[in-house]
Amino acid sequence: MADPKGFLNHDREVATARPTGERVQDWNEVYRPGALLPLISKQASRCMDCGIPFCHNGCPLGNLIPEWNDYAWRDDWSAASERLHATNNFPEFTGRLCPAPCEAACVLGINQQPVTIKNVEVTIIDKAWDSGDVTPQPPERLSGKTVAVIGSGPAGLAAAQQLTRAGHTVAVYERADRIGGLLRYGIPEFKMEKRHINRRIEQMRAEGTKFRTETEIGRDIDAKKLRKRYDAVVVAAGATTSRDLPVPGRELTGIHVAMEYLPLANKVQEGDLTVAPITAEGKHVVVIGGGDTGADCVGTAHRQGAASVTQLEIMPRPGEERSAGQPWPTFPMLYKVTSAHEEGGERVYAVSTTHFEGDEDGNVQWLHLIEVEFKDGKLEQKPGTERKIPAQLVTLAMGFTGTDRENGLVEQFGLEVDARGNIARDAEFATNVPGVYAAGDAGRGQSLIVWAIAEGRSAARGVDRFLTGASALPAPIKPTDRALTV
Repeated sequence: MADPKGFLNHDREVATARPTGERVQDWNEVYRPGALLPLISKQASRCMDCGIPFCHNGCPLGNLIPEWNDYAWRDDWSAASERLHATNNFPEFTGRLCPAPCEAACVLGINQQPVTIKNVEVTIIDKAWDSGDVTPQPPERLSGKTVAVIGSGPAGLAAAQQLTRAGHTVAVYERADRIGGLLRYGIPEFKMEKRHINRRIEQMRAEGTKFRTETEIGRDIDAKKLRKRYDAVVVAAGATTSRDLPVPGRELTGIHVAMEYLPLANKVQEGDLTVAPITAEGKHVVVIGGGDTGADCVGTAHRQGAASVTQLEIMPRPGEERSAGQPWPTFPMLYKVTSAHEEGGERVYAVSTTHFEGDEDGNVQWLHLIEVEFKDGKLEQKPGTERKIPAQLVTLAMGFTGTDRENGLVEQFGLEVDARGNIARDAEFATNVPGVYAAGDAGRGQSLIVWAIAEGRSAARGVDRFLTGASALPAPIKPTDRALTV
């Protein structure tokens, strides 16, 4: 245990973001590097090393949280990094992007503020990189087996790294021009600078993983031919089909799904573009969707100089405390103020878009909405609450409905899909096609980054067993697992 009285002597303290007026002028991360280090040992001491550490179950990766909290408290950062990497390939990703279901499951959180697990995690890994503790881990011998991984998001990268370290020759195929999937082009720079991805890719290259960019399986390479070329295939192509909004006026210019808008801002930061072709500069922006992708659109619009930003959510505003239906240690749906929301804009709950209105040139100018409420489990409109708000740029951030079916990958492999349109798989993450496995959002549906990494690691074990008959790789989860984070 760290400090036996740590949780009694110290209150919860979290990372302090840079001032909003400063950070909206650039695209650097919201939190200053190393800003937490003076506080983090004290915060780690609040961990109670519980007899039953529910944080383990709250985390899909089963992170050894009490162990690395103890090492952080003792300033043994090298040991803390080793324990952190024992269950998580990319803690610098999860430490910045995960909503921390582990904290929702923290036993201290029953009647106090939980341990700042996420802040401790990101401090450990950042210090490990700075001190040179993160090094390539190439396999001692090669198995002679080859594996193709389709998709380079967190699930694909985790599967590839695990399989490479197991001795297999792995090639990762990515249809974009750079590796990283949604981490690269879906997550804004201010949430995670892409240098974090770049140095992991270099580590993986040094371990032996091969990367093939601008290659879309199903279009550039027939999936059946790929299967014949490799001993096994992992499909980690994500759930990239955006949910649309089929209302009158949807065809107007200036209405885009989030993944048409966000990648262009990242392209500017990569140096590929001088100015984003779709920009919020000087415009009244409306973001439809109240989740993390919507918040990413909000923060991007602020940095592009929007005249105003309004975020719409069809559901009522969540409470600020757990409801009776979401008891500890489940992951509650609470009202959350992200760094993007701190920067300004208006959030409107319990409203539905009825139609869009444009000018004579076909450009969107207004969004018409109406208030809604749930009655007997059904969503109903409230008569007399119609109004319109200015909207010269609209982004649709209402989630994703499944993996891409237009490129032919699913059909060419002959993969079965489940009732939700996700790729079906068994307890080993194997699909109905021998030697083809599915991991991450492609099989699970839209989910969290921590689930994607856990699925990639578990699928890697299934592939390793398929290729060699046994595996020493860990399998954090099964496809049906939901742990405490429904």
